[in-house]
Amino acid sequence: MLAATKKPATKKSTTKKTKTTTKKTTTKKVVKKTTKKTATKKVAKKTTTKKVTKSNRTKVICISHKEDADGISSAALIRQAFGGDAILVDYPGQMEALQQVVTDEKLKSLYICDLGLSKKTQDEFIDIMKTLRKNKVSITYIDHHDIDPNVVKSLEKLKVKVIHDINECTTVQVYNAYKSKLNEHATFVATCAAITDYMEDRPLGSKLLQMYDRQFALISATVLTYNIVGHQKEPDYLLYLVEELAESKFPHDIPNTFEFAQIQVEKLSQMIAKVKAGMKTMKNLGHMEILDSGASGAVNFVMGLSGKDVGVAYKERVDHGIYAVSVRGSKNCKVHLGKIVNLLATDLGGSGGGHDRACGAVIPKPKIKKFITELNKKIK
Repeated sequence: MLAATKKPATKKSTTKKTKTTTKKTTTKKVVKKTTKKTATKKVAKKTTTKKVTKSNRTKVICISHKEDADGISSAALIRQAFGGDAILVDYPGQMEALQQVVTDEKLKSLYICDLGLSKKTQDEFIDIMKTLRKNKVSITYIDHHDIDPNVVKSLEKLKVKVIHDINECTTVQVYNAYKSKLNEHATFVATCAAITDYMEDRPLGSKLLQMYDRQFALISATVLTYNIVGHQKEPDYLLYLVEELAESKFPHDIPNTFEFAQIQVEKLSQMIAKVKAGMKTMKNLGHMEILDSGASGAVNFVMGLSGKDVGVAYKERVDHGIYAVSVRGSKNCKVHLGKIVNLLATDLGGSGGGHDRACGAVIPKPKIKKFITELNKKIK
């Protein structure tokens, strides 16, 4: 009997245990499943939030002047400091380049270097800046050309960062603003730019020049300039120079630069005879139309050989129906040529501006004679 009563008790106990175990297991499974679901939900939520907040704008672009060492060197230092790509343009091409980048949905940061504004272009420039700022694009404008103070106020109101000093070249200003992000070689790049823009005697430029042997800096700056001027029709080569300078290369480290500079020197030496033969003079200036080289390469010869305080060289750009004009003044020139040329060019349907003794303009072909005549009147 005792044995019989023990059996059911054992069975009952086993059933209870089994039930309890099953219940526990089921609860565990449910908890595990629920936890998994909750985790999945959390992950999904996190991922969704990330997608919403993460910006698609990652691109950095520098639009800079392509015609001289200051513009090329500015682009190189921006590249060294922030990475990104460079777009190199002349003054007439500035607005076209801006119109292209304004539609770029990936653009995050824009740097505009060594591209002065004229009366003709400044309103359009501000409108483009407004659109870019609405798109949350960060903009920095760095320049040393004469600018209307109202334009600076308008840009600052839009929260465009303006770095502007007419007493230092653009590359020196780029270096000074971002030196913590640049390597030691950046000082040399800035020094060369200051030399080629005739601004190595300015407060910051002169300090940089003191760091180097003067003759070494002068020959490096000259070689760099001749390579830039001689490759104006080869945009890929100019971008290559930006990359090489950003990689801390000296001009003599870049293949064939000295050889190419020698070719340019030979061309310029032939220019002396051509200027002597073709130059014309007025009361206050010497001027000449250039046919087979750039106006900027000949303009100093025109000024020097004319015996006047101002030289003007101009070359027709047949494809645009305009003249590209370069103007230079001697140390004895008492007027601010950049301001005069800006106003005069705008009145004649062109654009222009620049420094006190070095500037340029774009003048409609039929108005070139009037431009020279009026400029002569305004120089005292």
